Amino acid sequence: MGSAAVREILQKIDQLPEDERLALERQLTERAETEWLREAAEARELARQRGIDQAAIDRAVDQERYGSPRRAQ
Repeated sequence: MGSAAVREILQKIDQLPEDERLALERQLTERAETEWLREAAEARELARQRGIDQAAIDRAVDQERYGSPRRAQ
């Protein structure tokens, strides 16, 4: 979709009555949340298949932040 089409859509949205704009915003929010939940589930499944668990994630974060895994306290 080109920028002209995007501008046209935004102009049409701006012309909507407030209640319809709010309804559109709710629907877009619900759509985005549904997509995020689906993508998160796919990422968790992929991580599970690769044997990546929370401990592995924590170690990788520590490695990135501190240069080496921190010892358990």
